[in-house]
Amino acid sequence: MTALVLFGTFALFLFLTIPIGIALGLATLVTMLYSGALPLGFLSQGLVTSIDSFPLLAVPFFILAGEIMSKGGLSDRLFKVANTIVGNKTGGFAIAAIITCLFFAAISGSGPATVAAIGGFMIPAMVRHGYDKKFATAVICAAGSLGVIIPPSIPMVIYGVVGGVSISNLFIAGIIPGLIVAFGLILWTYLYSRKMGFTGTDTKFTFNEFFKSVWDAKWALLVPIIILGGIYGGIFTPTEAAVVAVVYGLVAGVFLYKELRIKDLPKILSDSALTTATVLIIVGTATAFGRLLTVEHIPTQVAGAMLSISENPIVIILLITLLLLIIGCFMDTVAAIIIVTPILLPIAVNIGYDPVHFGIIMVVNLAIGFITPPLGVNLFVGSGITGLSIESLAKAIFPFFIAMIITLLIIVFIPQLSLFLVNF
Repeated sequence: MTALVLFGTFALFLFLTIPIGIALGLATLVTMLYSGALPLGFLSQGLVTSIDSFPLLAVPFFILAGEIMSKGGLSDRLFKVANTIVGNKTGGFAIAAIITCLFFAAISGSGPATVAAIGGFMIPAMVRHGYDKKFATAVICAAGSLGVIIPPSIPMVIYGVVGGVSISNLFIAGIIPGLIVAFGLILWTYLYSRKMGFTGTDTKFTFNEFFKSVWDAKWALLVPIIILGGIYGGIFTPTEAAVVAVVYGLVAGVFLYKELRIKDLPKILSDSALTTATVLIIVGTATAFGRLLTVEHIPTQVAGAMLSISENPIVIILLITLLLLIIGCFMDTVAAIIIVTPILLPIAVNIGYDPVHFGIIMVVNLAIGFITPPLGVNLFVGSGITGLSIESLAKAIFPFFIAMIITLLIIVFIPQLSLFLVNF
């Protein structure tokens, strides 16, 4: 009955369009009043203790780094590199956009930030080159999901904190799965472009132009090398890497590319602070929500129910995957990870899945939620850029959804893809 009250009130608050962070807190409060098993101070205590974490400090710094780099001229130069490589191929402009999102994902750690940074200049450019606006927007929205799969990834930081898993290992484990998802998106883009006659540019690939674009983008291309190289070289922790990313982004934007002006900083700081506050409110209330689940033994009951359906690991992991896909449609990624990790991680470990591999499965699952209504944050960002309706975007992005589902299943059933670099 307690579980029914908890999830029932949460669903009701979401139906009333109350922001998810507030809905989680209110549902927790109502359930505490109903059960009487916990003092009211439990909620306020959870809000404070949940964000008192050194690894969690990486989140606001990666958010700030993404804001700085999206305004500092890095994204445009990344596209020029990608366009030099594939721009003359069938669908080359769209494929270059996906590769640019892949590069930018290694900078921002956020899906919506990737869509906003790349979509703002790429969608109009694709339309000018003859691409259908719906398809162009769908390409960017789908590729934006790479922002949470390719390291550094904010959801991976959250999963690492909640599940007690090495964030460094999660980062390195996300590289190959991220490339696989990107390949799936590129493959569909190529096939569709070939069908619709979206040809590439007349400019032939030359090493001279390639090296020229790489040299111009060298400061942007160095970002993931510095961040990931520093982490795996033992120079700094993931949290310290986030601070390094902020400092590097400021230096590159202000002094090297000279496209970031000092007068832009107050707006960048306020935007990142607003995003950080929203994320941390969700972290706090979701943590209290998750702790209440544990107190009421709900994770144990869910695990027992799933194991009662079947003891076959394949059936169980498919059920977990389906559950995560459904959750991703309705719940913010950060909240979902905090709430379901204590429930699903023990089940996954029990059926033989490595915690790092399962973390990648969870992140890729929830990344698909960025393009699935009704939440579909990337769709809302894309709609805001182009003015297209969410309904029309949802139809246009469906083939990309199928491509991501196929790549997800590959990642689920071939754990070596996630663990190869970790064990290398």
